This record gives sequence, C-alpha cells and structure tokens, in this order.
Amino acid sequence: MKQEILERANDYIKKEKDSHFRQEVEKLVAEGTDAAQKELTDRFYQNLEFGTGGLRGVIGGGYNRMNALVVKSATQGLATYIIKTFPQKAAVKGDGCLKAVIAFDSRHYSAEFAEAAALIFAANGIKTYLFSALRPTPELSFAIRHLGCDTGIVVTASHNPPKYNGYKAYWNDGSQVVPPHDEGIIDEVNAVKEIKEISRKEALDKGLLVIIDKEVDEPYQAMVKTRLFRPELIKEKAAEVKIVYTPLHGTGALHVEKVLGDLGLKVITVPEQREGNGDFPTVSFPNPEEAAALDMAIKLGAKEKADVVMATDPDADRFGIAVPNKEGGFTLVTGNQMGVLLADYIFLSLKEQGRLPANSAMVNSIVTTGMQKKVAEHYGAGCVECLTGFKWIASVMRKWENGEDGGKHFVYGTEESYGYLVETEVRDKDGISAAALTAEMTLYWRGKGKSLLDRLNDLYAICGYWQELGISKYFQGPEGPAIMNGIMEEYRKNPPKTLGGIEITKVRDIKNGADGLPPSDVLQFFLADGTVVSARPSGTEPKIKFYATCCAIVGSGGLSEAKAEAVRKLDAINKDIRSVIGD
Repeated sequence: MKQEILERANDYIKKEKDSHFRQEVEKLVAEGTDAAQKELTDRFYQNLEFGTGGLRGVIGGGYNRMNALVVKSATQGLATYIIKTFPQKAAVKGDGCLKAVIAFDSRHYSAEFAEAAALIFAANGIKTYLFSALRPTPELSFAIRHLGCDTGIVVTASHNPPKYNGYKAYWNDGSQVVPPHDEGIIDEVNAVKEIKEISRKEALDKGLLVIIDKEVDEPYQAMVKTRLFRPELIKEKAAEVKIVYTPLHGTGALHVEKVLGDLGLKVITVPEQREGNGDFPTVSFPNPEEAAALDMAIKLGAKEKADVVMATDPDADRFGIAVPNKEGGFTLVTGNQMGVLLADYIFLSLKEQGRLPANSAMVNSIVTTGMQKKVAEHYGAGCVECLTGFKWIASVMRKWENGEDGGKHFVYGTEESYGYLVETEVRDKDGISAAALTAEMTLYWRGKGKSLLDRLNDLYAICGYWQELGISKYFQGPEGPAIMNGIMEEYRKNPPKTLGGIEITKVRDIKNGADGLPPSDVLQFFLADGTVVSARPSGTEPKIKFYATCCAIVGSGGLSEAKAEAVRKLDAINKDIRSVIGD
C-alpha cells in the first residue's frame, strides 16, 4: 500500500503543472515521516470522485484533492462527453458551434480553477464564456439559457468551510446534470488519459475564450425584477422598509444591492462581510442555515431597526432571513418556514391577480416539510415531491414543459436547505430572486398590519403546526464510507418498529427507485401520526443526514400546546436516532 501511494504521488508530481500544488506533494514525499505518509495516503488512496453533481473536496495537491490537475482532467472528460453527445455542433466552427459558460465564487483558487477549465474547453474547440469576476450560481444557470450554451460550470463549494472547493456541472437547460448524462460524464472523466490544453492568449485570439460580465448581469437583474407581483407597492412603500443584508464574504452583494436598490429599497450591507474572501474570516461556516453565520447581520439589524435581515451563502444560491419578534429581538426563519411563506405569497398573489392556472403545482424535495403541500392545497394547487437537490426540481420542470406527467404549470420550487426558485429562467435555487420577492412579501404583509411571523401563525391555524428536526453525523477518513453504508444497510435489514415511541406504518426504500422517484440511497419511515423520518448519506460530504417532519393540530390548547407536542415527538425521535449513530 505504501509503495502504491508513493507511485501515485510521483505520478501526480510529473503531471501537475501548478507549482504550488506540486510542491505540496514533493515536500511530503521528501519528508518520509509517518505523519507525512499518513497525509500522502489521505491524498492518494482514491481519486476525488466526480459525482453526479461534479467535484467537491479539500484544496491541495493530490488525486484526492481539489487542484488544477484534477479540475483539468474532470473538464476534459466533460468536454469529451459534450462533443460525443452533440457531434453535429462539434463539427461547426463559428455560429452554431459548441458553447460553454463558466462562473466562480470567492473561494481560494476559484478564479484559477475556472480559467483552467475554460482553457480545457477551448482546447477541445468549445467556445467558452468566462465571467470576469466572481458571480453567483443562479446567474450561471441563467447564463446557460441566455447564451444558448451546451454546458456550464460554476466553481464553488457552496457553504462548506474555507478549506474546500469544487465545481458543479450543468446541462444545456441550465440545470445540474441528471441521468443519463451524469453517468455518461462520469465514465468519460474516469477514462481520461490525455488532457488537451491551450494558452489563454491563443484561446482569446481564436475567439474560443470570451470574457463576459454586464452582457449577462443586466439581463439577469432585469429578469429578477419581472418576477415580482407588486412593483407598484414597492415603489410606493419602499422607503418604509429597511433591510440589513450579508453576502457572507461571497458573491451576492453585486446583485442583491443592485436589484433591491433599483426598486428603491434601502439595503444596508454588513461592511465586514461585503467583499469576497475565501477565508470567510468572520464566520465558522458561511451558511445561512447556521444561526451563528447571521450574528453580525442581526446585531446590525438591531442597531438599524431593520424590518428584515437577509443572508446569502458564498455562491448566493441559498437564502436565509431573520425578522423582528415581539420580544424585541430577532427570530431566525428556518428553510422550511421560508419555503412555506414564499409558497403562500406566490399562490395568494397569483390567485388575487387572477393568474393562477388550473393545473398549477409547486415542487419540493422528499425531505421538505409536509406543510407546503397543505399550503398548495389551500389554494387549490398541487405539490409534487422529488429527490433532494434542485437538479431534480429542474427535471420535473422539464417534464412538465414537455407535456409529461400531466404537463402541470410550474409555479415554485423549494427544498428545506434554504433553497427557493421563483422563476423558470433559472434552473437552480436562486438566493437573489428570493431576496427580492421576500422584500416585496414583507411590504405586503406590513400593509396588512402583519409581520412575516404573524402570517406564519395564520398558516399554522390553517395547516397545523409543523416542526422539523435535522441531524448530521460526519464519518471522516478512508473508513467513513464503509461506516455510513453499514448504518444504512442495518436500517434496511432490520428497520425499527417504532421511532420516538410512535409506530412505523410504512418504510420507503428509494435505493432502487420507488413511487416514481429515481434510485437514490434514501430510506423513509412513515409514522402512524403522519410524521416522516428520512435518512440519506450526503452526496457531497462524508456524513449521513436525518430529517424528521411532524405536525400537531392547533386545537383548544392553542399554538403553544401544539408546539409543545411537536417538540416532545421530535425529542424522542432524536434520542432513538442518536442511539444508533452516536452523538
């Protein structure tokens, strides 16, 4: 094993042209200590997997790391697949040729990885548009459709810690790749033997590399504004609302400040977190799902007496808020609650304006709160479930547009992890458009004498009180995948009879597909009281995630009693799960 690791390390050293990453490995090989060998083993015991969404890993030298050579190899595989899939376009030079677009976020080496990928595409004859500076993931999705590209890449590790980077691969409809293309791309990536390369100057001279910014920025911003329902309300009342915003050292400030500012809204951006910074120095995790990530924004919100505090993650696809409460502080709104509020506002607005088609439906993931279905049904609309990940929401959208599965009219897409899609021009979650619509929604309910929390309580009275539980257990190192697989297989072989003392009436195993859902390593337990508990290994991190969503009817005891009942149920379920996976 040791000799094999050294051989792989020396092979990498020969091939890596980036001196920084090459020297990292050269130093470890030269040290020859046990600690160095352990580090080499971690860097070379496997290749960083090009999964169904792309790449994600720790930045550094080695085949199990994010670096220039790994990015180039993955992009060569993607380019080869695109050429084989569209042979007629591959033969065309000039108008009608194969095209790609690449964006990147504020993480370390994002710009370098983006250019490396662009030059691989160019070397393969694929005309590539590269953003001049950091841009958010939803704009990349928009750009694919706007520019008529065949594929796209965004270099990002989303909300992961600073040591990570990665990239997501996109198809020609602006969504992340799904079957059969995902497996086809993976096969080509794994088969790469030779990487075609070209210099930046040559790519520019041949017109195979085109640097872009406002050509996409301005149409994207204009599109976001068209998704609003009551622009006249914003114009009339904008001065009454104050917004504090943080991009968490990422890509969001450019568009959030511009779009909301153009609408006349006062946006105060947290100054310490406004500029892109791959160290994310003011937060432990640059993730609006984490309460601590909003600490600075909430403090500024309290000082400025803000009506809403907003945050986007580094690539601005996730969006979170906090709103003033009656106790004088701020309440963090969960991803599930935000999804409910936006669903309610969208359906209500369409209905009020006489624009809600008869066959309307929203889409959410199988681990998202069941309350959203109740909201959709309240307005006479549907709610269709899909696997976790916005590429599956986009897949449903595509089928409906093609007249499949009843050809429903897509209204809205969301998942519990702070992802929302309120437009069809983008095929991934969009924190920018969510911010604009949330500002309008805040104004709308303010005009009715209500806060967003007041509206949420109204919906609890209609749909029942819903609460969710999330548990994540990390399994680091080479043995991690085996441990995770063992936990999932044990649940499959010996599923529990109860969870939290409540009988399990149905088990849904989606490993080989179920109920019209594609295969996915997910187990779901349906409890007698309507609670649903789901377990799935993460597709991007070494962890298993558990989700529970339960409902308590708001009866004579009021909302407080319903909340207490939900808490009791979830505490008992939490205890049972942790007895299996450990604390």
